[in-house]
Amino acid sequence: MEAKTDRRTGRRVLAWLGGIAGVVVVGVAGLGGWVAWSLNASLPQLEGTATIPGLSGPVTVERDENGVPTLTGPDRVSLMYGLGFLHAQERYFQMDLMRRSAAGELSSLFGPLAAKFDTPRRVHRFRDRAHAAVERSSPEQRAMLAAYTAGVNAGLDGLKAAPFEYALLRQHPQPWSLEDTLLVVDAMYFDLQSSDGWDERRLELAMDQLGPLMANFLYPKGTELDAPLDGSTLPEPPMPASYTPAIKMGQAVPRQDGTPDGEAPDSEAIPGSNNWAVSGALTGTGAAMVANDMHLGLRTPNTWYRARLVVKPAGSDTPTLDLVGVTLPGNPLLVVGSNKHVAWGYTDAYVDTGDVVILEPVDGDPDRYKTPDGPKTLEKHRQVLCPAPTCPSITIEDSDWGPVIGTDAQGRKLAYRWVAHDVGAEVMTAGAALEQAGSVEEAVSIAHRLPIPNENMMVVDTKGNLAWTVVGLVPRRFGHDGTLPTSWADGKAGWNGYLSPAEVPVIANPQNGRLWTANTRVVGGDALAKLGFGDYALGGRAGQIRDDLLAKDAFTEKDLLAIQLDDRAPMLDFWQRLMLQALSERASDQALANLVAPVESWGGRAAIPSVGYRLVRTFRSALVDRLYQAYTAPMAGPAGDHANDLVSHQAEGPARRLLTARPAGLVPPGYKSWDALIDAALKDVRERIAQNGGDIAHFTWGDRNRLAIRHPISNIQPLLSPYLDPPGEPVAGDLYQPRVTAPSFGASERLVVSPGHEDTGLFHMPTGQSGHPRSPYYNKGHEDWVQGRATPLLPGATRWRMTLEPAKGAPAP
Repeated sequence: MEAKTDRRTGRRVLAWLGGIAGVVVVGVAGLGGWVAWSLNASLPQLEGTATIPGLSGPVTVERDENGVPTLTGPDRVSLMYGLGFLHAQERYFQMDLMRRSAAGELSSLFGPLAAKFDTPRRVHRFRDRAHAAVERSSPEQRAMLAAYTAGVNAGLDGLKAAPFEYALLRQHPQPWSLEDTLLVVDAMYFDLQSSDGWDERRLELAMDQLGPLMANFLYPKGTELDAPLDGSTLPEPPMPASYTPAIKMGQAVPRQDGTPDGEAPDSEAIPGSNNWAVSGALTGTGAAMVANDMHLGLRTPNTWYRARLVVKPAGSDTPTLDLVGVTLPGNPLLVVGSNKHVAWGYTDAYVDTGDVVILEPVDGDPDRYKTPDGPKTLEKHRQVLCPAPTCPSITIEDSDWGPVIGTDAQGRKLAYRWVAHDVGAEVMTAGAALEQAGSVEEAVSIAHRLPIPNENMMVVDTKGNLAWTVVGLVPRRFGHDGTLPTSWADGKAGWNGYLSPAEVPVIANPQNGRLWTANTRVVGGDALAKLGFGDYALGGRAGQIRDDLLAKDAFTEKDLLAIQLDDRAPMLDFWQRLMLQALSERASDQALANLVAPVESWGGRAAIPSVGYRLVRTFRSALVDRLYQAYTAPMAGPAGDHANDLVSHQAEGPARRLLTARPAGLVPPGYKSWDALIDAALKDVRERIAQNGGDIAHFTWGDRNRLAIRHPISNIQPLLSPYLDPPGEPVAGDLYQPRVTAPSFGASERLVVSPGHEDTGLFHMPTGQSGHPRSPYYNKGHEDWVQGRATPLLPGATRWRMTLEPAKGAPAP
């Protein structure tokens, strides 16, 4: 399978590994006792004492029965050592894949088969950028990087054998370096943002191939489903009166490859998250409350690593810092959670963080380009992707504005200006400062200098305050709005640095005491102009969360968890009515008549036993995909690797308008009438039922929405799946409601917490804490996530205890 760099695929590096079957060269049947020894020897240490060079004071590690650790040490830096030790012992292979994926270096581990994945990532030269960031880092930043790195390498060295994945791959893990911690942050940019400006290039391609009117109609900036916090609306793009067919009437419309069960892929679905908050006036305790579930590709082990981090100076019984939440293996900072004063969570903001810059050649020379400072020559960097003799080499071209990522229809080279290129070690100091924030106001001011992938930050405090803002670098554009590729050659367009903290929009303490985000447009007007259009998600999910919040006047943690688990599907009401109408008009067809009863009694929820929900959902997907494939057929060839990425995130709006009005001049090319399009969609539904065995009673949502969470090794050696992966059980939820769940995509955690009341906080996480199948807590807690059972945020009673001690006489790293 081809790995895509664009964020909308919702697939992480580990899913891509399924395409390199055969890399594991050690035969499963012949492993025998060697496998058993390797597995046991690579288990993390749970009890006793371990030493770490440079550690300033002892760190105790107490794990509960789920493997969730509480680390207690004399200062925050000592906890970075300790967390590094644990991350390496539990998750080193995961960390290694993240640093390699960011740097475009997976070929060094998997060989030439990974070159196709590495090439578009190596273009950004993040290894060089991370190294330069370390070189210019402050002493404080370097000290934190060094502490974590020393802990990681001590943890790796403390294993009796390398993590078992390396044994299977016949490889050896390479030590952690200071720059690797920054590369892990870079990896998240790839996961959450566009790395090649496809959104801009797609709109330009649509305007060129379809005309501006049709392009703007098919790719609107929002819909009537938008649910921004400020109540703003956007003008609806006009519907064209007609469209010149790109293919002849009756010609077959090209179809995308289906999912494993034959159903159409959800091509407009994107990685995202939900978060919301309620004020202290609505909680009963006086403290505000935040809920957060970050949606990512699901895998074993999970993206996040749970931890409680307690700073207790020597000789003191009173902690000066008490953090609880999730960390990202490869980085020592708390990502989301609470410090007893404030609590915070994130969703992908989808603001516009990159621009495609047209490089105007000088005198026809493609290696020279015009700039406001005169002609310049592209810098060229030759890179060998891996040591293997058959591994390809590539030449990277760099401009003043970023690397060359392609060419336009006129053959001009395109560069990509991306905020990720400017991220440095500041993430360490700003992230550490956020961990110690004492109020919403303080947390917001720190967030505006925290250079992580741009997120909607939802933050609350013990005094009842709540606020939303955007974290990360936000470009200050001039001369253009970032929606189309633009030449910056004459200096009339470009970036003038980044927005200052005072310029970044903030909404704090709204009158109704409620805030919400779900990857959609949050604001309008001047605030939106500053943030830009980063191809926001459809607004239906945000609107449903808003309505759930407005339906109550008081909230407990379990009330917010109930919203996280809301699998109702009001967005599909339109499609259920449309399908019933279509079925009634074709009542003479007995096969279709059999669908009426389940569609009528569908229940309106993405529930496991629902036949009607799956029927309606399949009908909608078939219609939306067929519409876009018909209209965008002229774009498919020029789109190249993005040919299956032509459906708008906002497709719901144009599709509803078209299927309601059914204008004669816009009958989709390839169909004789609107009825013919609906006939084709209903045929798709019938084919899906047939592919599923033909018995409609078994055509349930749960049968389609079965978990397919894989360990990277089981992706490349399926025979190991029973030993590494959680069961493929059915799950409730879907991509268009708060309970976002798909077979290998969904809530990578669920968190509900009110700062100062962490003891009543709730938490879920799929696949559990450990990355080792012989661990006593491997996949523990996973079933709570599947079933939505309320489980505590704080770690439970201590099951295992160990101490990390300074190495005697060892110098600090």
